[in-house]
Amino acid sequence: MLSLSLNSSSFLICNTYKPWSNSGKLSLNPSPYIPADSQQQQQQQQQFHQSYKAPPSPLPSQLASLDTPSRLQILADRLGLWHEYTPLIPFLLNQGFSPPSIEEHTGISAILQNRLVVAAQVRDSLIQSNTDPQIISFFNIGGEQLLYEIRLLSAKQRASAAQFIVQNNLDADGAQELARAIKDFPSRKDERGRENFDYTLPGDCLAFMYYRQSREHNRNPSQKTAALERALSVAQTHKAKIAVSQEFDE
Repeated sequence: MLSLSLNSSSFLICNTYKPWSNSGKLSLNPSPYIPADSQQQQQQQQQFHQSYKAPPSPLPSQLASLDTPSRLQILADRLGLWHEYTPLIPFLLNQGFSPPSIEEHTGISAILQNRLVVAAQVRDSLIQSNTDPQIISFFNIGGEQLLYEIRLLSAKQRASAAQFIVQNNLDADGAQELARAIKDFPSRKDERGRENFDYTLPGDCLAFMYYRQSREHNRNPSQKTAALERALSVAQTHKAKIAVSQEFDE
């Protein structure tokens, strides 16, 4: 892991950044890049700000002591773990930069900026929920996409979903499907068999979704069997496993 501390080598790297002003001269305090279509930029920035709330905590000390070019360089070089440099994004926005101007200086697209910031918020909520540190550390490398997918869940649901993702080694698509199953479960109160699945357990929520899908494939035995096998593989309670197993015989 690359350190963000200001030792002599990292300081030298940070100061290799050379932003240029419109006049072609070196600018130590670059102003935010303003595209020709300012109205479009304002719309993009407004949409970006609506996607997340800036973290109330200040920058970590190792980032707060840097100047603007050095902060931009850290983002451009992705120095450190993703959740270590992500606080720089909302900080730069508060300093007058826009998502397009951050992308201009760092190469991080506005979409990725949003994903990083939202994922960092989800990670913070896991820490506040006293989630096992080993679970949290699982998301240190490339985990921003996984955490982003569970953003719409409650803090308690995020904690259980994160644990399930780690235990089952889900990818981003799997995490998205899991989150959808958890969010969808309460709206299925009138569906047959729902009482056999535990809403507080992410695996049972996912199993119930596959269980429902299996009944949509009554005319296709192979697809029905595949859905039931998926349900059985993720079900967490004995009651849910029995309910799924009984469907194989129907």
